[in-house]
Amino acid sequence: MKKVLITGFEPFGGEVINPSYEAIKNINRGNLDCELFILEVPTEFYVCSRIVIESIKKINPDIVILVGQAGGRKEISVERVAINLDDTNIPDNRGIKPIDNPISLFGESAYFSTLPIKRIVDELKKNYIPAGISNSAGTYVCNHLMYCVLHELKDKEFDHIQAGFIHVPYVLEQTKNKQNIFSLDLNVISNALEIIIQTTLL
Repeated sequence: MKKVLITGFEPFGGEVINPSYEAIKNINRGNLDCELFILEVPTEFYVCSRIVIESIKKINPDIVILVGQAGGRKEISVERVAINLDDTNIPDNRGIKPIDNPISLFGESAYFSTLPIKRIVDELKKNYIPAGISNSAGTYVCNHLMYCVLHELKDKEFDHIQAGFIHVPYVLEQTKNKQNIFSLDLNVISNALEIIIQTTLL
């Protein structure tokens, strides 16, 4: 049985929950034909990647799916690429606020997801879940984590591992007192993640 590591972030930016991790906890393992490992990751630039890479080395998964919150997006965003840049106006949860910093002096300018991104989007849409391919994971902690993981996995020791990043919208709980802010039911996001895992396992 294949092993899948899926990660979500802790809350940040004043939010009390992060739908990425809440949705992962809500996944129905009985719907999956794999051994699933879940991990909550701190929303901190220089800590998140170390924790995930340590888990990859310990678990040796076949698939790594990184999940993060993108409040304001109106679909499940399947990220295509991570760029070699940290740049933000919003500090992370440790107060770090990098400006125009390369993530790695020795890495490529960008790394591409090795998940079957188009097939994933097709399957989500077949299940009436709003989804699309995104060509920008931003320059905040999500992009940082995606870049660092893909950089690590280019090593021959790990080049069998498929990996990529999924951005999810707010959940209803986060927008109930806000107007004109898109959100999805938590169960819909969890179902989307189940579909993403199963599609990648094929």
